[in-house]
Amino acid sequence: MAQCVQSVQELIPDSFVPCVAALCSDEAERLTRLNHLSFAELLRPFCRLTSEVHMRDPNNQLHIIKNLKIAVSNIVTQAPQPGAIRKLLNDVVSGSQPAEGLVANVITAGDYDLNISDRSIKASVAWYSNWKDTLMELKESSLYTATTPWFESYRETFLQSMPASDHEFLNHYLACMLVASSSEAEPVEQFSKLSQEQHRIQHNSDYSYPKWFIPNTLKYYVLLHDLSAGDEHRAESIYEEMKQKYGTQGCYLLKINSRASNRASDEQIPDPWSQYLQKNSIQNQESYEDGPCTVTSNKNSDKSLLSLDGLDNEVKVDGLPNNFRAHPLQLDPSSDLSNSTDGPDHVKSASSLYETKKANTGIIHGACLTLTDHDRIRQFIQEFTFRGLLPHIEKTIRQLNDQLISRKGLSRSLFSATKKWFSGSKVPEKSINELKNTSGLLYPPEAPELQTRKMADLCFLVQHYDLAYSCYHTAKKDFLNDQAMLYAAGALEMAAVSAFLQPGAPRPYPAHYMDTAVQTYRDICKNMILAERCVLLSAEILKSQSKYSEAAALLIRLTSEDSDLRSALLLEQAAHCFINMKSPMVRKYAFHMILAGHRFSKAGQKKHALRCYCQAMQVYKGKGWSLAEDHINFTIGRQSYTLRQLDNAVSAFRHILINESKQSAAQQGAFLREYLYVYKNVSQLSPEGPLPQLPLPHIDSSATRVFFGHDRRPADGEKQAATHVSLDQEYDSESSQQWRELEEQVVAVVNRGVIPPNFHPTQYCLNSYSDNSRFPLAVVEEPVTVEVAFRNPLKVPLLLTDLSLLWKFQPQDFSGKENEEVKELVFFIHFPTGLLCGEIRKAYVEFVNVSKCPLTELKVVSKRPEFFTFGGNTAVLTPLSPSASENCSAYKTVVTDSTSVCAALLSSASSVDFGVSTGSLPEVAPVPLPDAILMPGASVQLPMWLRGPDEEGVHEINFLFYYESVKKQPKIRHRILRHTAVICTSRSLNVRASVCRSNSFEDEEGRGGSMLVFVDVENTNTSEAGVKEFHIVQVSSSSKHWKLQKSVNLSENKDAKLASREKGKFCFKATRCKEKEVAAQSSEKHTFADVTLGNEQIVSSASPCADFFYRSLSSECKKPPAQPCVHTEKQSVGEAVRWIQKCNEVDLSIVVLWKAYVVEDSKQLILEGQHHVTLRTIGKEAFSCPQKQELPEMELLRFFKSENTTVSSRPSVEQLSNLIKTNLHYPESFSHPFHQKSLCLVPVTLLLSNCSKASVDVIVDLRHKTTSPEALEIHGSFTWLGQTQYKLQLKSQEIHSLQLKACFVHTGVYNLGTPRVFAKLSDQFSVFETSQQNSMPALIIINDV
Repeated sequence: MAQCVQSVQELIPDSFVPCVAALCSDEAERLTRLNHLSFAELLRPFCRLTSEVHMRDPNNQLHIIKNLKIAVSNIVTQAPQPGAIRKLLNDVVSGSQPAEGLVANVITAGDYDLNISDRSIKASVAWYSNWKDTLMELKESSLYTATTPWFESYRETFLQSMPASDHEFLNHYLACMLVASSSEAEPVEQFSKLSQEQHRIQHNSDYSYPKWFIPNTLKYYVLLHDLSAGDEHRAESIYEEMKQKYGTQGCYLLKINSRASNRASDEQIPDPWSQYLQKNSIQNQESYEDGPCTVTSNKNSDKSLLSLDGLDNEVKVDGLPNNFRAHPLQLDPSSDLSNSTDGPDHVKSASSLYETKKANTGIIHGACLTLTDHDRIRQFIQEFTFRGLLPHIEKTIRQLNDQLISRKGLSRSLFSATKKWFSGSKVPEKSINELKNTSGLLYPPEAPELQTRKMADLCFLVQHYDLAYSCYHTAKKDFLNDQAMLYAAGALEMAAVSAFLQPGAPRPYPAHYMDTAVQTYRDICKNMILAERCVLLSAEILKSQSKYSEAAALLIRLTSEDSDLRSALLLEQAAHCFINMKSPMVRKYAFHMILAGHRFSKAGQKKHALRCYCQAMQVYKGKGWSLAEDHINFTIGRQSYTLRQLDNAVSAFRHILINESKQSAAQQGAFLREYLYVYKNVSQLSPEGPLPQLPLPHIDSSATRVFFGHDRRPADGEKQAATHVSLDQEYDSESSQQWRELEEQVVAVVNRGVIPPNFHPTQYCLNSYSDNSRFPLAVVEEPVTVEVAFRNPLKVPLLLTDLSLLWKFQPQDFSGKENEEVKELVFFIHFPTGLLCGEIRKAYVEFVNVSKCPLTELKVVSKRPEFFTFGGNTAVLTPLSPSASENCSAYKTVVTDSTSVCAALLSSASSVDFGVSTGSLPEVAPVPLPDAILMPGASVQLPMWLRGPDEEGVHEINFLFYYESVKKQPKIRHRILRHTAVICTSRSLNVRASVCRSNSFEDEEGRGGSMLVFVDVENTNTSEAGVKEFHIVQVSSSSKHWKLQKSVNLSENKDAKLASREKGKFCFKATRCKEKEVAAQSSEKHTFADVTLGNEQIVSSASPCADFFYRSLSSECKKPPAQPCVHTEKQSVGEAVRWIQKCNEVDLSIVVLWKAYVVEDSKQLILEGQHHVTLRTIGKEAFSCPQKQELPEMELLRFFKSENTTVSSRPSVEQLSNLIKTNLHYPESFSHPFHQKSLCLVPVTLLLSNCSKASVDVIVDLRHKTTSPEALEIHGSFTWLGQTQYKLQLKSQEIHSLQLKACFVHTGVYNLGTPRVFAKLSDQFSVFETSQQNSMPALIIINDV
């Protein structure tokens, strides 16, 4: 249970005190009313004795009474109505609210810090505040840190307002004060009348209420004297007369009102009466809450407060006040309180403590009393107790003890005999039921059992707990034997309390007594009031013994449906028991707080209900119990709204909506409607208040994006704007990095290869991935778009209207020059979305300057420069020929002469003319603007040629356009525009080519150096995109040293057609360029040779053919070399290797130009394109598109010793065999008359050609080494005559001839290719020497004549 102000050892004696009645004359009551108090109220603050009291028990042992307190009340003759008592209790609880502004009470319970402060119902919504990061374990010192003053007030009021009953005597009157005024005409006669009236009330059968302890009630006569108005001498004389008549111990002169009421404000006197009056007064009804429920004020609301004693001196009977006719708790007949007043629909009570305080703020109690008067009243109580009450009690205890000793046996025997005479030896079952139901009284007033109980109660009231326990125990046995269950339950209850309060604790607390009493009261006697008193006392006793589990079970047991208020209070106390255990049960605490809050709500205690739910939320919050949280928040919201705590209501409903809800759609809709209704009321009350934080929809802050610039313009026919940056694009880290690299490349080119240190990539879209450490730069008059990500967590739709963005601009280093910033738009016209691999398509790009300032330095950068070109630098390179215009061809074409079909047409071009040069990045290309400037408002259209990538599939190609303002800006030095082109390519042709040396030594200058180029073209298209067939219209070459001369073995059908999956083979002769041509050309100059296969020539040295050739050549050069690096041991050896390798290099590029006939929408279109193959090594095949590498078959894992993996510097055999090219000149057939001359001599010329540019030592060996029979058959029986070995030295590319003679002895076919040639570089070791192999046999036919 919660911490209480009083301990249980203080609570119980204060709850059961001797009761004294007060009967006052009208004049005496008038004197006390001058202080706005009745006589009983006047005495109440002084009814506790300040010193110990002594008395003797029946055994003549001295007994000490500490802190004795008496209760004085006016006589009332009607018992209080249960409805009025319930209303009073409800008012006490509702009026006792937590004090605001106090330090928070925090209980550390296990892993929880529970805030028991009542600030939890304030607008700050403290139940959602942050708790300590580190939670301490529960310690003994942290127990009982929470207080519940409303429960203590309820308990005190409940115990004080219990009506007197016949089965116990604890609240029966022991004495009666008869009070008269000294100002009356005959005070002694007035005392006689008062005495007669008391006797009539006690002994007349018409009055069943109040209850009196014994017939011979102590009468104490009190003479009131008003010092400010009365005659003190007369009062003294009357008092002397009273002492003569009533004895000195039976009367008292009480002097009060030492000052007049008009002097009340002169001196500030303490008011000790307010705290008692506030607890027990009933105010006329009026609304005390700002809730929607209102009440009607009572017609007597202007009257003063009616005290608990209910004084009303308007009606008199025989000169005596009739204030005892009605009990103060009796209800107004006009009000209907037949139902429980703690139900949910009861009328708001008007006697709350809060309203009482407010009403009493203008009333001064004790205005005519001084501190001396206070002492006089205190002294009066002392005298009455010492000289009157305690002697009377001591005497009564002795008499009862003597009577019990002398009469108990006889009375019991007579009573038992009477019962047996009338009812037999056994009590009938019906009588037992009557006893259990307490429908009738079993004992007469003189019964020994009741005398025993009366003696026990009297001993208990004077704190003689040993004797009280003995008497209770005896009475308990008697009552149980007689099956008087109500009496037995009362004896069990008080026996248990007496046993607990016995000094020295001679016996343990009999909790089973209490359990039996509670069960008897509740189940048998159906008396919940007595059961509740029993539970309240037992729970406090168990709590004092740290038996919190037993206390909680006892409190929960008494919860029922007959009283929501009682159930709520007991459930709350049970909840506090759970967190005060040694191992706190925090979740049980929270659960029972929820139950208590529910019962508080049903009882109409909205504030307490709200407090309970708020405290329980501390446990349920953040544990994943979403349904429980939703219920609690919903209830908190409703209770807060009822109490007009609208901010709290909005916060509570908001928490239902911001969390992931597991409720059904219907329930979520109900929550949303409640929230909107409450929020509407809040907004109407404070329309000028701060902006709300709406819980819905959820805003994903990390997904917020800010975009600078205009939205992308929609496409207009074939004209589409650059994609640039838009909010439709999702963030991609690779793409973002690529755009950054592109911008860095173009900035480096503009700044001569150096990126400025203050360079920062342009950011058009800020998001959670971008660098947000710098202030963003925006341009005046350009929009700023903010994208906010909304998410609806509910299962019901949300309709959002009238959304607006609130923003604030804070200028920093602001300059007005930014309004002169340039802005460019880029449009693409006839830009395709699908191409064949290698297809050439012509489109147009339009640049528009939409700013007020000229722009310049327009450049475009892309990672795929081989995809596009703007053409050559001069107009001469890109003229439009008539045929091209007619056929809409992208190429520059020239009609050819039919006589020069096979010969190649030569031209030359430099890579510089097409934007590709040594040392420059081919990715960055300048846009050829007229005059290099685009004026404000001007636009220009430029042709752009596109070539489909060589690989099929979908390709994303990024373009970044860079431009600057003519007027340099310090903040924004340049601007960029992005465009992403998505191209889908389909398969077209696959070209593979190879080159080998020609054995022919014929060329224009008589020098060797011709080669054969083999080109295989395969149609890999499977009728995709409606392709019908491909025509190979031209094969061109480009090289600095080689050129195609003519086609070899060209069929009569010059126009080569390839249907699907068909393959064509072409052979061309290539020769070296003339020395003068090579010398005249710069290092960047290439010779283009076109071998046309049709009626027109495509000028391959012009745009766009040369553009794409150079760009593909550039991208080919950027690829890492496939050959491993050669580690040479000596510089001379490495030089020799390079010479030998260079001998095998070709550096010849083949361009295959084609046309494709496509059927689309029943129309035939002609597409054109080109493929590139670069030949670099003799005998090695090259391909137009990358070859897919087949994965090697899985092999067994092998382990071997690591060896030196240094690449050998020795050239390969294949490289060495190509140093010297050999050729035999001889007649194909030779006739010789063998019958005339047996030896046939045939002259043979052996030509040796040095293919390298270094001097080569050559050895020619004519001896046969082969001895196999097969070789003899091939070679025959010829031999070489003359010198068998020659040693020569050939200079760079020198051709040398040797005259040889072959000798034959008979006819046949002979292979003359038997000479072996050894070659090595001059001045090198013979390690490089190897045999030069002939490519084919040299056959000669010898005939006989």
